[in-house]
Amino acid sequence: MSTQVEPGALPGRKASRKGGDNKGVNKEVGADRKEKTQGRAATLLIAPTLIVLAIVILYPVINAVIMSFQHDQGLDAATGLFVTGGFAGVSNYVHWLFQQCPTSGGTGSCPPGTLGAQFWSATGVTFFFTVVTVFFETLFGFWMALIMARTFKGRSVLRAAVLVPWAIPTAVTAKLWFFIFAFDGIVNTLFHSSILWTGSEGPARAAIIIADVWKTTPFMALLILAGLQMIPAEVYEAAKVDGASAWQRFRLITLPLVKPALMVAILFRVLDALRMYDLPAIMTGGANGTTTLSILVVDQIRVGFNSAAALSTITFVIIFIVAFIFVRFLGANAVESASGGAKGKQK
Repeated sequence: MSTQVEPGALPGRKASRKGGDNKGVNKEVGADRKEKTQGRAATLLIAPTLIVLAIVILYPVINAVIMSFQHDQGLDAATGLFVTGGFAGVSNYVHWLFQQCPTSGGTGSCPPGTLGAQFWSATGVTFFFTVVTVFFETLFGFWMALIMARTFKGRSVLRAAVLVPWAIPTAVTAKLWFFIFAFDGIVNTLFHSSILWTGSEGPARAAIIIADVWKTTPFMALLILAGLQMIPAEVYEAAKVDGASAWQRFRLITLPLVKPALMVAILFRVLDALRMYDLPAIMTGGANGTTTLSILVVDQIRVGFNSAAALSTITFVIIFIVAFIFVRFLGANAVESASGGAKGKQK
């Protein structure tokens, strides 16, 4: 008796299950349609921004690359005739990378003192300024951030005051330090010295480095301070309870946890320093071993746009490679860090 099935009971169940499956399928189809509709709407909303970004960012870059493969107008050294440009192949890149200049017999090494002969020296100067300034700015910025992270009276005033050097325009800063390092300026007066700071290579580079460190260290300090404030105070309290010394807390807690913010700050400063122009251009005019790649590009623009475009493209590639190394191998990915932090909060 127990194994008998009432007539119509099983078909009714099947019908019920079938109805439930149809509802589930309909929900999935509805969700897919809604997702596609939202995707199309998002694409339409984002499209104008992408078009503007393509015009503002991609067009100048592509146009510069195209120009870099064109001859500059002017007199041809080989024939003595005026040329109006035309396709140049990779000759502009050969001109800079191998320091080859046109001669009456074809091409040869660029004479000393010409722009073409300054490429590798300008590259070395640019990297020298980048490494030295970023090192000192990171060191002093970390120290300032550790001080500002503490709780004391007047902390907000100190944070606002620290921003003053960074808020001053770079051109004004350069002129300010030009007067400070003048022969009869404050530095020589204070130290009773008679150094012509912008007249020789070593002092001129030192003056530019000091000015850049003074101006940009607050920027580093604020970025590092933002990373320090993300570290929970409970972590330090637990370490103190376990008997960790101040150095151990700094080495094992502060440094690892502040590393993402620190690497992003260093990345920003490195990219900015590789484009350094204002300070050396105003303080020394690029003389005495202070010509950077940006100064060389501007000087070349006065001679020929297409050759300057090739130099700009080389500079862009150098900066791109440096940024790629920072993001790929050193973990200086601001977007990934932010998304990781958001996911952590959601968990």
